[in-house]
Amino acid sequence: MKEKNKIKIGLFGVGLDTYWNQFDGLLDNLTRYQKQIKQKIEESGVEVVDAGMVDNPKKAGEAVLLLKSANVEMVFLYISTYALSSTVLPIAQQLKVPFLLLNLQPVSQLDYQSFNNLNDRGKMTGVWLEHCQACSVPEIAGVFNRSGIRYDMVSGFLSDETAWEEIAAWTEAARVAKTLQTNRMGILGHYYGGMLDVYTDLTRQSATFGTHFEMLEMCELKSFRDNVNQKQLKNKLKEFSEAFDVSPECEASELERAARTSVALDNLIQKHGLNSLAYYYEGESGNEYENIVTSVIAGNTILTGRNIPVAGECEVKNAHAMKIMAELGAGGSFSEFYLMDFNDDVIYLGHDGPAHFAIAEGKVKLVPLPLYHGKPGKGLSIQMTVKHGPVTLLSVVEGKDEVFLLVAEGQSVPGPTLKIGNTNSRYKFSVGAKRFIEQWSKAGPAHHCAIGTGHIGNKIEKLAHILNINVVTIC
Repeated sequence: MKEKNKIKIGLFGVGLDTYWNQFDGLLDNLTRYQKQIKQKIEESGVEVVDAGMVDNPKKAGEAVLLLKSANVEMVFLYISTYALSSTVLPIAQQLKVPFLLLNLQPVSQLDYQSFNNLNDRGKMTGVWLEHCQACSVPEIAGVFNRSGIRYDMVSGFLSDETAWEEIAAWTEAARVAKTLQTNRMGILGHYYGGMLDVYTDLTRQSATFGTHFEMLEMCELKSFRDNVNQKQLKNKLKEFSEAFDVSPECEASELERAARTSVALDNLIQKHGLNSLAYYYEGESGNEYENIVTSVIAGNTILTGRNIPVAGECEVKNAHAMKIMAELGAGGSFSEFYLMDFNDDVIYLGHDGPAHFAIAEGKVKLVPLPLYHGKPGKGLSIQMTVKHGPVTLLSVVEGKDEVFLLVAEGQSVPGPTLKIGNTNSRYKFSVGAKRFIEQWSKAGPAHHCAIGTGHIGNKIEKLAHILNINVVTIC
């Protein structure tokens, strides 16, 4: 994990100081469990700021100061035993970050026989309190509900792999949220005229994700392109040959044209420190910029493969969706619905690019297109299918009143695809093709979406919780 993306997770245990003098060894055992929890969380590659055991109002104030000064992105609250909600609430109110309640028992099942054989009700109560994490869960949750505190919870035991997978997913979601908050997205050109679904409110997008939008000019990209030298061109052509399965049909002049534009795009991204890009341009037929915009697909695919997603038709919302997918390690290819196969109950999705190398079934082909449908000019495009297996579709939707995430999990399945110089694959969904397309469309997304490998809806839901936005899940 890159150091700049490393996040800080706050941690504190909560208990009741009245117990410590009543039950020998109880505090020591609970503190030991908390140490184990900290070490396990750190295995996710995050920095843990441990505020210790908070068991009275004074320590609650000290925990606030520590966690505030550390600027933690999220707080994990270990419910070690019964604790008063009045100790917890002030911390949550002052920190104003999402909370995750860790309802983690020491073991999956108490040894009842050994417990009852202690024959000492005092000792037995101490052992019970060591295992009564669930006692405070409804109290804290109820108070958080009434106070408007954002939280979720994970229940299990210290060696429960399922629980730790959930906790790791939360740390990953927190990291992605932080990445989005520092995301610099370039906007080059303008929207595809008439695609009303693609138009968006940049202020709302920035407010939702924290994204900075950098307005770019075609003349700057042209300047970079005009100044590409032979060494840069040679290196880029070599990169093309290594990254793509270059079709013999590709003319040398077209490869060179695309390579020049790719170098220019690299320089534009570097100069402005961009982490994502949305673009589209037309202009008058035959103008100088047309030479650039008809040769961007290869370079945009190279950038997308570096987790700098590029969305065509100036689809800002989908650039966000692709960025989320990329940061979750799922790839994230630019896609739209192509056709439905009612006999095989599958839906085709694809686009003329860009794609993400990490999710390709085989190598991404670079092929010539005699024309770009619905767009001016001709040039190189890419042809690929998404790896067969589980996939997730994600759309960032700007609805009437809110921005939310639209998610579906399905399968990329083998079968015939369209060899038209586009990315396209066949997808099956548990609800069936008819019901899927109707429910997905009624949610109100733009016609583009991002496709990634794996079933990651659970992680996307956690990310939405941290961002404080809603999720609509189709399947």
